[in-house]
Amino acid sequence: MSDLQILSKLTVGGQEYSNRLVLAPLTRARCTPSDDPFDPASRIPNDVMGDYYEQRASAGLVITEATAISEEGYGWRNAPGIYTDEHVAGWKKIVDRVHAKNGKIFIQLWHMGRQAHSSFHPKTNRTVSASNIPMVGTVKTIDMEEVEPEVPHALTLDEVKAVIEDYVAAANRAEEAGFDGVEIHAANGYLVDQFLQSASNVRTDEYGGSKEGRIKLLKDIVEGMIASGYPAEKIAFRMSPNGAFSGMGTEDNFEMFTYVAKEMNKYNLAYLHVMDGLGFSYHGKCKAVTCADIRKHYDGIIMCNVGLTKEIAEGMVRSGAADLVCFGRLYISNPDLVERFANDWPLADMPAYETWYRPMGGKGYTDFPTYEEEQQGQV
Repeated sequence: MSDLQILSKLTVGGQEYSNRLVLAPLTRARCTPSDDPFDPASRIPNDVMGDYYEQRASAGLVITEATAISEEGYGWRNAPGIYTDEHVAGWKKIVDRVHAKNGKIFIQLWHMGRQAHSSFHPKTNRTVSASNIPMVGTVKTIDMEEVEPEVPHALTLDEVKAVIEDYVAAANRAEEAGFDGVEIHAANGYLVDQFLQSASNVRTDEYGGSKEGRIKLLKDIVEGMIASGYPAEKIAFRMSPNGAFSGMGTEDNFEMFTYVAKEMNKYNLAYLHVMDGLGFSYHGKCKAVTCADIRKHYDGIIMCNVGLTKEIAEGMVRSGAADLVCFGRLYISNPDLVERFANDWPLADMPAYETWYRPMGGKGYTDFPTYEEEQQGQV
């Protein structure tokens, strides 16, 4: 019997997780591809995605890939949504397969904001954000062309309220699909993060300016979900205080994100997912925020992420800095990561980068054997 703390059980929001390993939300773009980028099937979860999540269901928690809450929040071809009945039906099949393996599964709720291109949104022909500040880098059109980022439309107060309603509706659809909870994607420079950070939010109304203003969208989303009857203990959120992707990061991030932890501590949520590792980029504009820093302000369950190894993850749990440990890249080629850690089996090599995001069906996605299958020659 392994004495690894990361393999011990943990109760989260009244639900018992069999271990503390978490499958990270990884955008893999495996919905059914079509020549027509607006084909609804290209946004509906499918059977090969069910294979992927079922294979990794021994994790204490599975978090789905980022999933669009609305048409305007969508901006990644062949990524799934959660805003139609067809999306719900597709996800329900996957949730049922994970549950049949005694797994737990949350859905990550996503609005890309200014990182989406207007070509995805023919009804409005725009992309949106907290303010009319374009992202840094390039953006992909619906035809997969790399282009310069657009100046986003700054959401009006009425439009902000509509976005909140979209998040609440998505949580309720997630409940209908049978998910064990939802994770609000407030990281990596997407819409909620665009409101949190002063690099992208220069609003002068109630959703901007001070820390209290910039956190308001996140709070209003959580409070809206709770008011709709969705339990607080099934709501989580993710933040990336150190990341520079798409032009994020400011001098006040340390103060802002420790404040976020302190304020969100009041809601008794499922967990706080902190991308505290620096492997996903580091803006370097202030002191890096660590899970140990967050722990000083947040009493609930903390999940750490980015660049973890078995040893680092074990140290994070034993130190008390984190309760859950999230693995992304290791899980791509090691669907049995829990079993490999438990038995000290070697890890499979990392797959080629070009297989990570392309709509290639099961190739580079569900074709990685478990260690036992390897030994039995079932490769």
